[in-house]
Amino acid sequence: MRLLPLGAGGPGRHSPRHLRSCSPALLFLLLLPGCCLGGSRAAAGSRRPNVVLLLTDDQDEVLGGMTPLKKTKALIGEMGMTFSSAYVPSALCCPSRASILTGKYPHNHHVVNNTLEGNCSSKSWQKIQEPNTFPAILRSMCGYQTFFAGKYLNEYGAPAAGGLEYVPPGWSYWYALEKNSKYYNYTLSINGKARKHGENYSVDYLTDVLNKHWLIRQAKTPMTNSSIQFLDNAFRKRWQTLLSVDDLVEKLVKRLEFIGELDNTYIFYTSDNGYHTGQFSLPIDKRQLYEFDIKVPLLVRGPGIKPNQTSKMLVANIDLGPTILDIAGYNLNKTQMDGMSLLPILTGVSNVTWRSDVLVEYQGEGRNVTDPTCPSLSPGVSQCFPDCVCEDAYNNTYACVRTMSARWNLQYCEFDDQEVFVEVYNLTADPHQITNIAKSIDPELLGKMNYRLMMLQSCSGPACRTPGVFDPGYRFDPRLMFNNFSGGRTRRFSKHLL
Repeated sequence: MRLLPLGAGGPGRHSPRHLRSCSPALLFLLLLPGCCLGGSRAAAGSRRPNVVLLLTDDQDEVLGGMTPLKKTKALIGEMGMTFSSAYVPSALCCPSRASILTGKYPHNHHVVNNTLEGNCSSKSWQKIQEPNTFPAILRSMCGYQTFFAGKYLNEYGAPAAGGLEYVPPGWSYWYALEKNSKYYNYTLSINGKARKHGENYSVDYLTDVLNKHWLIRQAKTPMTNSSIQFLDNAFRKRWQTLLSVDDLVEKLVKRLEFIGELDNTYIFYTSDNGYHTGQFSLPIDKRQLYEFDIKVPLLVRGPGIKPNQTSKMLVANIDLGPTILDIAGYNLNKTQMDGMSLLPILTGVSNVTWRSDVLVEYQGEGRNVTDPTCPSLSPGVSQCFPDCVCEDAYNNTYACVRTMSARWNLQYCEFDDQEVFVEVYNLTADPHQITNIAKSIDPELLGKMNYRLMMLQSCSGPACRTPGVFDPGYRFDPRLMFNNFSGGRTRRFSKHLL
């Protein structure tokens, strides 16, 4: 098998030369087949499938993030399946990417934010989690060649994380960005050797190579004119960068077709989290519990997937690892992954038993000093913009159950703060999550959702796939809420990380 060389691509008109790191960037992961140990539905043929995972950074699904990607929708979505209910278990880059790599919820892989102290590319992550990621399994157990290009984890390349010389296990070819998203003046690790890039577009552009919680209430409404202008400009630039992503997808598909591998290749397109640009008067970021931050696009094409399909199944990025391992023929019972293989859905297997809820969890970050640019604010906040509106705080720590069934489209969330603040939304009647119905919903249902949340927060592997509140197999015993958690809910993450 051959690697697929991609040109720099992306005409200059698509992308301005200087962009904030919040604009969508692209991760490109290519897996070329070998012979896997163990059988599966995809392993029957002698010709092993290729797998390509295209992952954008911070691309929303709710606010029109897929609108510029006409080629991508035509070449992947219309030629395969589009998932209309795809979510991330944490709306922040490093925890979300760790979930993709490990197939685990954040409380099991222990990456809680984008810092080394939060386990992002830390020595602990490298020792405990990286050897069990799906690329590591594919290379060691299935004989796949693996190729990585783009942003890995936010602290990759830091001296305390082993520097650019460090190449994580599982990668045959490694072209990783040092630390966070940048489009110019960045450094790549080329199989463990540093290569610096400048700001020449043709050779350096990276993509081508209310009842609400207090944090929401502090936003200023209406927004100032300067904030509105800032957001309009950011929104425009985000769409411009996505046009270059669209060009790259077209080049990739054409190259696969040219070398005769397109019909033998699964292509996944998704993002690590959503984004907001002014919603609820918040400036520009992610890390909130609302649909615009946790819902992402997911498009898949490949062998055995019929074209022009849309699935409403509730899926999450923890399902990508199990799916790719299943495609490779690896026995998923040998893993400790929390997610489920999407392959039965993709290939049209009838009578698939599927989940009705997923867990979303996030640990807020806040400094214990007052922001000098906003002296009126108390300590404990972070990501503060002009106008002194802050995107995060130490007690923006929450966990949610996002549930979908024939009767309900519901989100139940609890904050780990002094109030144990609760937010509940009925997205059928309130798709924009304006009205918090926590105080008006049936108390029995509220208790069931509270219990389900505690169960998911302590789940691991198969326990994360047990029946949800609205599944026929669900059993609720309110006594268990006190027997199993008699000491009160323990903090999901240690205090010193806040």
